[in-house]
Amino acid sequence: MQDRPRCDWANSDPMMQHYHDTEWGVPRRDSRMLWETLMLEGFQAGLSWAIILRKREGFRAAFAGFDPHKVADFGADDVERLMADPGIVRARAKIEATIRGAQIFNEMQARGEDFAQYCWSFTSGEPIKGDVRNAQSPLSIAISKDLKKRGFKFVGPTIVYAWMQAVGITNDHTPSCFCHS
Repeated sequence: MQDRPRCDWANSDPMMQHYHDTEWGVPRRDSRMLWETLMLEGFQAGLSWAIILRKREGFRAAFAGFDPHKVADFGADDVERLMADPGIVRARAKIEATIRGAQIFNEMQARGEDFAQYCWSFTSGEPIKGDVRNAQSPLSIAISKDLKKRGFKFVGPTIVYAWMQAVGITNDHTPSCFCHS
């Protein structure tokens, strides 16, 4: 797989190549996974994705497998536990935002809103062509505004655009990349 043409950012190390080749840009329709990725993108703010990817299993262990029903019940003791966990990025505001994000996810579900359907409702249901040179788009701005209106934190347009790329809502593989089509 080393000799395949791929997006330039993915050539930095084998972990990033594997992530690119098997996950990044693959359209995801699982609500829990879409929420997990959105929360991880929030933790990535100000850092590199490689840091989050290296700590992803630590995050999953610390946040109960990103089960929103369990995370929604986290309290002050859990926040302190997470603040002491070297396996994750220890940022109180991001930890608290993830707990609140789980509560919002559950509130949506209780109202009959499926998170995956919500995420894809901003498109025709199919991936849209993006522009990898951009850090945000009119669509990421619109989704960001809606997520913020619902109470989500760390969901600015740039974070949302990176999330859209990661979960395949937008296809930003470069034309020369073997994953482009």
